[in-house]
Amino acid sequence: MADHAPCVLVVEDEGAQREILRYNLESEGFGVVLADNGEDALLLAREEVPDLIVLDWMLPRVPGIEVCRRIKADAGLRDIPVIMLSARGEEADRVRGLETGADDYVVKPFSVVELIARLRTQLRRTRPASMGQRLSFADIVLDAAEHRVSRAGRPLHLGPTEFRLLSTLMERPGRVWTREQLLDRVWGRDIHVDSRTIDVHVGRLRKALMQHGGDNPVRTVRGTGYALG
Repeated sequence: MADHAPCVLVVEDEGAQREILRYNLESEGFGVVLADNGEDALLLAREEVPDLIVLDWMLPRVPGIEVCRRIKADAGLRDIPVIMLSARGEEADRVRGLETGADDYVVKPFSVVELIARLRTQLRRTRPASMGQRLSFADIVLDAAEHRVSRAGRPLHLGPTEFRLLSTLMERPGRVWTREQLLDRVWGRDIHVDSRTIDVHVGRLRKALMQHGGDNPVRTVRGTGYALG
């Protein structure tokens, strides 16, 4: 099974625009979650923890600029890239959006092709393994493009699930992932497996990482989940 598709939360109150974005993003291999108001956007951001958020400025209930501010103030969400969409093209509006925490700002009307390119740029920063990049942590090197892992220069033999698990941990060393977050990232949000399954695969990953010796780099955070380093 390949890494599950990066998930984009699209927050747009105009139905036609929302469906255009959904269709084009899904055509490009993204998973899509939809919201049509700021209140639902905040709830879905916390429930789904998407990889990216496309956020319209003008929204009912809670304005997009306030949604962005709250996301960036939330320790569990602040690292999610937010691309703000707005008909406001003045420099002052762009500056306000960026100062609120938006990672990028796109003025309507916009090119969907350009928006997807901007999303991929953000993914290269936050999910480099999904973009085929080479990751390293201490003496561990993971080549996502060639699907190879080595430690201290010696090749390691990992199963496909352990490879996806390691790539997730290596993208954010030190971050504590809950079991639910790892299940979602490694198996995908549409696959239903017992959360204890993650413990089995973490055990296999640790064994693989230590097959030539060396310390165990995968840390258990009691009552929460796992972290690398």
